[in-house]
Amino acid sequence: MNIEELREFCLSLKGAEESMPFDDEVLVFSIKGKMFCLTGISNNYEFIILKCDPEEAIELRERHPEVSPGYHMNKKHWNSIRTDGSISDKLFREWIRKSYDLVVAGLPKKIRQELGL
Repeated sequence: MNIEELREFCLSLKGAEESMPFDDEVLVFSIKGKMFCLTGISNNYEFIILKCDPEEAIELRERHPEVSPGYHMNKKHWNSIRTDGSISDKLFREWIRKSYDLVVAGLPKKIRQELGL
């Protein structure tokens, strides 16, 4: 999945927005200000960082050498995944969707209802 495909998929998720709140090198995808996906755009798009269930995060790190604790993030809840082509686009989409769903689940009920989620 290249960076344009990542961007297209993330923005296809209901209520998703993109921004660069930290600097001009980190692209962030969020819903109502809550991040679900980050990537560096100046580092040749080497990694994406996704929110993950803590138990699943550990399991994914053990099963996939491309997955490591989230860089500059809470290592319990975030994974960094190399974008070198060894992870299938289908699996990337699945993990991005899970990250999005975790963030949506943490939104107040009123906001979820407003978004139709």
